[in-house]
Amino acid sequence: MAQTRRHAIVTGGGSGIGLATARSLDDAGWRVTIIGRDKEKLQTAAKTMVGAHPEIADVTNPDAVLSAIAGARAVHGPGDLLVNNAGGVVSAPFLKISLPRWREALDLNLMGAVHCSQAVLPEMKERGWGRIVNIASTAGLTGYRYVSAYVAAKHALVGLTKALALEFATSGITVNAVCPGYTDTEVVASAVKTISRTSNRSEEDAHATFTATNPQGRLVKPEEVASAVLWLASDAAAAVNGIALPIAGGEVS
Repeated sequence: MAQTRRHAIVTGGGSGIGLATARSLDDAGWRVTIIGRDKEKLQTAAKTMVGAHPEIADVTNPDAVLSAIAGARAVHGPGDLLVNNAGGVVSAPFLKISLPRWREALDLNLMGAVHCSQAVLPEMKERGWGRIVNIASTAGLTGYRYVSAYVAAKHALVGLTKALALEFATSGITVNAVCPGYTDTEVVASAVKTISRTSNRSEEDAHATFTATNPQGRLVKPEEVASAVLWLASDAAAAVNGIALPIAGGEVS
């Protein structure tokens, strides 16, 4: 059912899961704000939707987040749904990850969600209705080699989800996470090319590195993640709170 009077804010909304989510919400009648660092990418993405508004911001910068949320509010009103999608992977052996790279991983994958949630929760609480959906990862539910900083940050994001769900449970607000496995996005496509180039393997063989973890033998589609977000944002999911929903073909439970 279209939520024609509600406003969704999607971080990292210029590509991948964020863009697929923004489009699904736009199709369902939500007013949408997409937030990201790449102005050209955001503006191009916004043109593919009916009512999307782009705001340029780095979610690791709390002042930039506040400015972006204010800009979104001026166009579409207060945020009813926040999708914390902005994130990125630091890939390296544990002993080779520098402290600055650790901070980078935590700032982007955890603190970005903290900054955005702090910016929208007061108004959600005042109005007695709100939804926050954090895009975590199967890396928030299990471990993987060579991405320890990412795994730690996504586990922390899942923990934040559960804590906020309890704290705001009586405020008409739900806080949930979705945890996709390897998804068919630009990030994975780039990783496939890198693996192929650096290991003298074919791209088909490199691609199999990612599909092998999914019992269905495939990559998750961004639209599949978006569908889960759309449901969690709906009135029908009002009793669903504090979950970390795997979208990974049975890889984790």
